[in-house]
Amino acid sequence: MAVKLKPLSEQVIVITGASSGIGLATAKMAAEQGAKIVLVSRNHDALAQAEQEIRGAGGQAVHIVADVADKAELQRAADAAIEQFGGFDTWVNDAGLSIWGRLEEVTDEDHRRLFETNFWGMVNGSMIAVNHLKERGGTIINLGSVASDVAFPLQGMYCASKHAVKGYTDALRIELEEEGAPINVTLIKPAAIDTPFPQHARNYMDREPKLPPPVYEPKEVATAILHAATHWKRDIYVGGGGRMMSAFNKHTPRAMDKVNEKFIFRQQKRDESPRNPSGALYSAGQDGRIRGDHPGMVRGTSLVTRASLHPVLTSTVLAVAGLAVAAFVNRDRLLKR
Repeated sequence: MAVKLKPLSEQVIVITGASSGIGLATAKMAAEQGAKIVLVSRNHDALAQAEQEIRGAGGQAVHIVADVADKAELQRAADAAIEQFGGFDTWVNDAGLSIWGRLEEVTDEDHRRLFETNFWGMVNGSMIAVNHLKERGGTIINLGSVASDVAFPLQGMYCASKHAVKGYTDALRIELEEEGAPINVTLIKPAAIDTPFPQHARNYMDREPKLPPPVYEPKEVATAILHAATHWKRDIYVGGGGRMMSAFNKHTPRAMDKVNEKFIFRQQKRDESPRNPSGALYSAGQDGRIRGDHPGMVRGTSLVTRASLHPVLTSTVLAVAGLAVAAFVNRDRLLKR
């Protein structure tokens, strides 16, 4: 069934993981474009601050403190959207975290907790959204990762959880389409993004973790998420570097293994001692920031991502540019005669 999606200015959007990073960037960007926002995370203070900032700028928002691993808690976010705004149109499953450490070093308890958040939190949110959107129509947006396609050392269980997110998201999409449900299901696959993600991770290493390059600004992911809220998209890669790694891994997986072995270990370690090894695995992070403090270059935009969001416009621009170049060359040749 074709789904007619509303413009952002008419939408209510529920966002998990909304107290920092990608979730917070998306909430603020959506609110600036007129959407009503339901902010969800475990961090009460950061959520209250975000709600206040959105309202202070003339937007509309409410916040719900909930652990996405607890379906009953998460249901309160849907209930709040219905009570405050009459329902919701887009549900964004963004909550997630990582563990840095070799698989054999990490405890089973920590591994299970990561899956409770990254995978089961996404499942809980998706099922709550399906129950509501089957009647109303709308979009479910799940945050995967380039790690949905490629396995990186030192973040093994994070990669496993994002592979699981991809598998679940694809199966859910197929089932909903087969029954004719008016719900779009989109998987967003970001490359490394400059958020507080490394500081929120559980860290088993003797050095502070960092993301391997190339690294992009959070606004690139927020732009992709909001595009998916208003346009049908199956998958969106954020960052040309991530898309290249996924393609490289698909076509030459053994070569990608060797690249990971040779380079990725050292590219995930900073030259400083760990700041907060426990991270936010069991308790909320306390920063409430969108940006992290990546020590290297951070790319402001990804031309590959923008082109994928607007393929017709991009093709037109390239065609016009090609004609302009051809005209210039022909003119130059005529002048030289």
